[in-house]
Amino acid sequence: MKKLTLFLSLMMLAFTMTTTAKDARLEKTQEYVIEAKVEGKSIGKIKISLWPDLAPKTVANFDNLAKTGAYDGTAFHRCIPGFVIQGGDPNSKEGPKSSWGMGAPGQKTVPAEFSDVKHTRGILSMARKGNDVNSGTSQFFVCVADVPSLNNQYTVFGTVTEGMDVVDTIVNMPRDERDNPLKKVEMFVTPLSGKTK
Repeated sequence: MKKLTLFLSLMMLAFTMTTTAKDARLEKTQEYVIEAKVEGKSIGKIKISLWPDLAPKTVANFDNLAKTGAYDGTAFHRCIPGFVIQGGDPNSKEGPKSSWGMGAPGQKTVPAEFSDVKHTRGILSMARKGNDVNSGTSQFFVCVADVPSLNNQYTVFGTVTEGMDVVDTIVNMPRDERDNPLKKVEMFVTPLSGKTK
C-alpha cells in the first residue's frame, strides 16, 4: 500500500510539473502597439507581444515591416466573427478593395515556422497564399476565438496582451460579402522599444 501511495504521489507531482511548466520559447518578447483608426479617428489600441524564440524569421520580418512603416495605413480587410481579423496587405493602402488580401508582387516571403502553440483567442499568426505554407509575407491574423483547425497549419508568432475589446469591435463591424468592413479599418504599428524583453 505504501508503494502504491508513493507511486501515485510521484505521478501527481510529475503531472503538476508538466502542466505548470512555462514554455521557454515564450519568455522573450518584443512588444508593439497597433492603433486602429476608422475615418482618421482612433477606435483603440491593441498591445501585442511577439515571440522571437518561437518563430524567429517571422518575428524579424514583422519587426522590419513595423519599423519601416510598411504596416501604417494598411487595413484589417478580412473580419469574420468567431474566427479571425486579418490585415497587413500593402494593396489595402491605396489599391482597389477587390485587391485587398491578394498581396503585392515581389513581397519577401517567410518560410513556415510551425509549433505546438495553439491557435487560441488572442493569438497572432501569419496568413499565406493558398496551400503554400512558405508563402507568408506581411499579412497576419488575430484569432477572436479558439480555432483548433488552424493548429500546425499556420505560423503562430505572438499574442494580444491588451486590447482584445478593440479586436472584438473590429470583428463585429458591418462588412460586405467578402468580409471586408464597410468602413476601412486602418492600422498603425509602433514598436514599444528596439530591444527584446
